[in-house]
Amino acid sequence: MPTTNTESNGPWDSKLQQFHGGQDWAYLDNFVEDFSVTTNAFGMPESGKLAAVESVQHGHHYPPADQEPAKTSLARFMWPATFETEHDRLILGNGASELIDLVIRMAPAGTWKPGPFRTQYKEYERSARNNSFELLPSDTADKANVACLVNPCNPTGDYLNLPELKQWISDNVLPGGYVLIDESMQPWHSPEFRDHSLVSQREYIQSLYREKEISVFVMHSWTKLWCCTGLRLGSVVCPTADHMRAIKKLQVPWSVNTVALAFLNAVVSDQVYLRKTWQMIPVWRRQTISRIAELFPEWKFHGHSFLSWIWIDTGSEDTAQKAVDRARAAGVPVRSGRPGYSLPTFIRIAVREPSKVDVLVEALKSI
Repeated sequence: MPTTNTESNGPWDSKLQQFHGGQDWAYLDNFVEDFSVTTNAFGMPESGKLAAVESVQHGHHYPPADQEPAKTSLARFMWPATFETEHDRLILGNGASELIDLVIRMAPAGTWKPGPFRTQYKEYERSARNNSFELLPSDTADKANVACLVNPCNPTGDYLNLPELKQWISDNVLPGGYVLIDESMQPWHSPEFRDHSLVSQREYIQSLYREKEISVFVMHSWTKLWCCTGLRLGSVVCPTADHMRAIKKLQVPWSVNTVALAFLNAVVSDQVYLRKTWQMIPVWRRQTISRIAELFPEWKFHGHSFLSWIWIDTGSEDTAQKAVDRARAAGVPVRSGRPGYSLPTFIRIAVREPSKVDVLVEALKSI
């Protein structure tokens, strides 16, 4: 079996690629659970898994060029009462990463700015840098041509409510600019997540475009909620149908494959899976924090109660590295805050069911 150096970025080409978690499991003979990713603790929904397996029999055909019926099914999930009028602003992609890059390639040239938090998911910055934007710091008062905010923020766990989010957009985006709001973790909020999401704010988004020509794109990676990172599923809600068509013009054909489309078409109707997610993730998160805090009372735990991960400041680079090393050796890898985020005292751990947390806690005891 191949091996990786824990001090390196593993299979990632550090000169060319943005580091992400989720790779160590393939190199561990004693693998138990992946705590390095923010996926759902309940794993892939059986409904989606069965649909995906069934769809393989159609693998000798091209996927539908219009992404149907999965696209309409997702629209119905996002806007149960109004999906028919919202549908033409939605497009699917090969993970959110593809759509992030396509939207930033379309964006007006000039300056780029991240959200107000200490760090955030780095694919937005990677794409901005690759497309020759001038990168502004998050704390500058200058408005940018393109601004990207991850909300809730992975990894820090920070979160802006809708009035705060709208104020941030007003304060940070130039007229004629683009703003990308990543709401990938928003559906974890509660059964009422739509009421707290920008997807419910059609009139606000369209008035902002009419009055200031500011284009708001709401991004989603669906691979975390439905634990399907290997399938690559993302979407973007555009300010207008014309913006959606501009993305479609740039997007390579069939970027979402048959298996992923079948999976998505099934899971959006799986209410049992969502109910247990909303019910249990906050409970397991609270329990995990309590167990680790008992061992390390000086550690600081960050993030809202509904989130699928815990962002932890150990207060020490050495301690954080030991936590990463011990967890990996026990077959339960966690995400270091060093690569990508440049926060070497931090670690990020996923929320998982208690028996898997037992293994992690036992590993951490040896620090």
